[in-house]
Amino acid sequence: MDYDYFLSKVSKARQPSPIRALVPLVKTPGMISLGAGNPNPNSFPFKSMTVTLNNGQNYTIAGDDMADALQYGPTPGLPALREWLHNFQNTIHEPPTKSFDLCVGTGSQDLLAKTLEALISPDDYVLIENPTYTGTLAFLRSQPCNLVEVETDDQGLIPDSLYSILDNWDHTQRFPKILYTVPVGGNPTGISTTIERKQQIYGYAQKFNILIIEDDPYYYLQFNSPRIKSYLSMDTDGRVVRFDSMSKLLSAGIRIGWATGPAPIIDRINLHTQATNLQPSSLAQMVIYKLLEQWGVDEFLKHADSVASLYKEKRDAFLACANRHLTGTCAQWVVPNAGMFVWIKLPGIDDTKDLIHNKALEKKVLAVPGELFLPRPRPSSYVRVSYSNVSTADMDEGLKRLSQLIRECQTST
Repeated sequence: MDYDYFLSKVSKARQPSPIRALVPLVKTPGMISLGAGNPNPNSFPFKSMTVTLNNGQNYTIAGDDMADALQYGPTPGLPALREWLHNFQNTIHEPPTKSFDLCVGTGSQDLLAKTLEALISPDDYVLIENPTYTGTLAFLRSQPCNLVEVETDDQGLIPDSLYSILDNWDHTQRFPKILYTVPVGGNPTGISTTIERKQQIYGYAQKFNILIIEDDPYYYLQFNSPRIKSYLSMDTDGRVVRFDSMSKLLSAGIRIGWATGPAPIIDRINLHTQATNLQPSSLAQMVIYKLLEQWGVDEFLKHADSVASLYKEKRDAFLACANRHLTGTCAQWVVPNAGMFVWIKLPGIDDTKDLIHNKALEKKVLAVPGELFLPRPRPSSYVRVSYSNVSTADMDEGLKRLSQLIRECQTST
């Protein structure tokens, strides 16, 4: 594939940092480093760290591992962690293209923003699900691009919508180059794109030469088994850039995610990182790596399954409360099959902004109005609610208060 076709002028203009290029060379046997300005480790007050897990097990970071954790490290990530994740991607997704590359970032959002910046040129058109994740929308609205909505339903992104847009494109305008999608447990819908649809969508991406930006932080929070396969798992061309995150599985605050994709795209991410935040935290990476090293793939997947089970229980409890309180309000929703969210439609209420931002706030209920998830801003009859970190008692009371407000609004219209 010709990756120059996809890259922006800004990204093509990025050059390697001469100082950052020295970092991997410092560990070369026999090397005397008079170049890199690494702080003297004797100035660091930390000697070792012991991490205790919920099950009572623990592991210690000390010696050379602690030295690496406290010092500047390679921009793409600690080599041991990258190797573990590379083998993990091969095990889980079995990408047909074995030449894929991988880099670690300060959460997948960091890597995603850098990727989008590398791929978007002024006046480009970006294909994006409707509705979609507000964090990505916030970034895209800062870019010199136009957003093209691809419709979704209870089975995820609609292939016919994508095909119609591309097949009927006005070629006096720039043809789209990228499709952004949250294919599993979509935020805000909680819906996952089926494997049949993914295969169709990938076929259309081949036909029209589109890169798929697979933002998949909820992949391991699927409630059904086996998990729906990823776009990466069917990527014969090297046209998928995939984003994974530890935030939903190990810790949100540790801020570790990773991007997997064609080396020319990963290189652009790394060049951006060299010029901005230099690297993801070495200490956070080491904490993650030593845990993964101790666990291995099987134990990590066992933990992921337990996390998915937790959220499935939370979902079921939430739906029981919703059925109890929202029945009779005409509220409509599709049962989520992954993730943390429920996307609720309120017929008769054309704009939920006032309901959520004012009336619900007065009743001490927090939710998110649907308009914030639309690529093209406009009033929405939807509300996004989350069940991830709320007790069953609070779910019940929150939905009770919300149902009262919905009835009041529907009565007044």
